[in-house]
Amino acid sequence: MNPANLNDLHENTEDSEFTPAERSAAAKKSTWVSVAINIVLSTAQIGIGIFAKSQALVADGIHSLSDLVADFVVLLANHHSQKDADEEHPYGHQRFETAASMILGALLLAVGIGMLWSAFEKLKDPSMIPQVHAIALGVALAALLSKEFLFRYMLRVAKQVKSSMLVANAWHARSDAASSLVVSVGIIGNLLGYPILDPIAALIVGLMIGKMGWDFGSDAFNDLMDRSADEKEVLAITVTVLETPGVLGVHDVRTRKMGDMIVVDVHIEVDAALSVEQGHDIALAAHHSVMRRHRVLSVMTHVDPVHRPAAIA
Repeated sequence: MNPANLNDLHENTEDSEFTPAERSAAAKKSTWVSVAINIVLSTAQIGIGIFAKSQALVADGIHSLSDLVADFVVLLANHHSQKDADEEHPYGHQRFETAASMILGALLLAVGIGMLWSAFEKLKDPSMIPQVHAIALGVALAALLSKEFLFRYMLRVAKQVKSSMLVANAWHARSDAASSLVVSVGIIGNLLGYPILDPIAALIVGLMIGKMGWDFGSDAFNDLMDRSADEKEVLAITVTVLETPGVLGVHDVRTRKMGDMIVVDVHIEVDAALSVEQGHDIALAAHHSVMRRHRVLSVMTHVDPVHRPAAIA
């Protein structure tokens, strides 16, 4: 591989990473903001939903309530993932975040299935669907605006600190905003004389939440099964190793996700005429360069001697 053709990857390898303490603080702050908003919303949605006889609004309130559980899962994972490595976990506890993302996915899937069941029960007998009170619409629209704000705020923080767990929680908030939009439409339809639209809105919300839960859960499961980093990241790491003075070539670059960090195994080629100590120093320099420029937890280097062709007299 020729690094001369890969100069455009330099901009992705600069030292712009947050420290673990900064990432933890940002995660904690954004999650507590989410907790505060979800407490207010779930209380208002469920309470007003019952009063206004809107199944869709109650379903949306249960969704907000599930967010509270998800937020506390994130807080717990954020705390445990910062623990130092120990004898039983020599690579640290970063995968606690991945496990938390999997729990979030399972939670969303369970909530979605529950909503689908409830909506189907109502649709069996449309004549029993009550007229919704107009106050339900105001609450649904307030929830829509609040969740959209929360999504944009949390996603910005997640991208800044590069946390997949926070990204998952941010999109969880976006699913809430989308569900609140559907709920608002359903309530408007009910108020206009189409009461069946309220449980149909609850049904759509259940489908949306269930799909998102499946996506998050399967993604986290793949990471737990040692899925490699994305191709762009692997290529950038390869370029960094190739640019190390003394490295003649690189092959067998293998990576696996460890939470939001990456574990790397790489074979580097050096001049066979060099001493063992010189080859070790080159490998060490490549190791330090990768650790400094990428979100890498550990780098295992294997040195392969390469015989250069003799110079032609």
